[in-house]
Amino acid sequence: MKAASPARKPSANRPLFPLAVVLALGSLATGAQAQSLAQLYEAARGFDAAYLAARSQHDASLAQAAQARAGLLPQAGLAAAAGWARSEINAVGVSRTGNNQSTTLSASQPLYRPVNKLTNDQAELTVDIAQARLTQAEQDLILRTSQAYFDVLAAQDTLAFVRAQKTAVAEQLAAAQRNFEVGTTTVTDSREAQARYDLVLAQEIAAENDLRVKQLALNQLVGRTDVSPKPLAAPVALPELLPADPQAWVDRHPDSHPGIVQATRNLEIAQLETQKAEAGHKPTLDLVGQYQVARGPSTTLPIAGNVRTNTASVGLQFNLPLFAGYAIQNRVKETLALEEKARADLEAARRNIDLSIRSAYLGVVSGQGQVRALQAAEASSQSALDANRLGYQVGVRINIDVLNAQSQLFQTKRDLAQARYNVLLGSLRLRQASGALLPADLQTIDTLLAP
Repeated sequence: MKAASPARKPSANRPLFPLAVVLALGSLATGAQAQSLAQLYEAARGFDAAYLAARSQHDASLAQAAQARAGLLPQAGLAAAAGWARSEINAVGVSRTGNNQSTTLSASQPLYRPVNKLTNDQAELTVDIAQARLTQAEQDLILRTSQAYFDVLAAQDTLAFVRAQKTAVAEQLAAAQRNFEVGTTTVTDSREAQARYDLVLAQEIAAENDLRVKQLALNQLVGRTDVSPKPLAAPVALPELLPADPQAWVDRHPDSHPGIVQATRNLEIAQLETQKAEAGHKPTLDLVGQYQVARGPSTTLPIAGNVRTNTASVGLQFNLPLFAGYAIQNRVKETLALEEKARADLEAARRNIDLSIRSAYLGVVSGQGQVRALQAAEASSQSALDANRLGYQVGVRINIDVLNAQSQLFQTKRDLAQARYNVLLGSLRLRQASGALLPADLQTIDTLLAP
């Protein structure tokens, strides 16, 4: 029984469909409206919910920090009251009914309140923390956009490679069927080629679905429906990793790293909190003033009728805590312990950042080595395929050898493309780990994309 043949039967001597042509045709279908990585990042900045939430939280933190300054500024208030009263004096047989109105304007100005001053200092430090958190959110968005961008490119490459492999397997299947029909080979070659062709069809379906999912994720991130990322320009020339020393990356931005800034400011806030606790023993002094206008019936005989009274006062209000049941002393102990915790958190942040930078650096170096190895493997796989095809034509190789060589070549091409994307992503992760990732870094990657 003969194996079923695919729809098209190319010539047995026809060369493989050039992969560059496959990729070019795919780019022509979507290249007209292709976007660069920097363009999609800018679109994500205005649409991504996580980033917009972080930006709103940043604005809220700034407003919250500004509230602490109120403890150092004057306070003023206006109060008014009105009432009805009836009084009877039995001794003289007199009864009176009258209305009472009063308006009071009061103001105060803190002169010496150390706790308020320290609270304001803490609020100024929280502004740096809010900015560092927003910077982290921006860096996270850069990485998420880049990851989604290269995921789509990798899925497109995989689909192109699978389709190119399907074309090659179809040609091999057609050749095996013709050779079987003329009696130069057994039915085994046709069945092996048919099995491999069916397998590639299944891989094509999976690759198409994976591309749809990755495309949907990128569309959702940037808030568009027609996103088409630009592919890497051929030939691909990955930039060198500079500086080529992990310690140089560790020492690059030691104090401006968002993680270090947050941990440092938290330690400083904890130290100020200790000072606030110790200030519980200190006195407070306020300047207070009041002006009141009151109108009501006279309560002094023999004056009758309503009387208006204007009262103005100004003075100093002093308060000195004497004993609070050891609450202040225990509060100081608590804040000292929290201060030590913040100091330990700062040290942990430094160690974690050091580890992250070195790990990211090794990841980039390893990725560059994989790219070089896979480039050599691609050339070797192509040579092996050419040799197996020639051997199959002269009868020293069987059909399965050619199919295996084809599969190895296209798998190597997929791995090489993915390794290149991983190197570019790894360089961005290295910059994030060192606290130096900026939107301008995407411009460097854009220079590697096809125009």
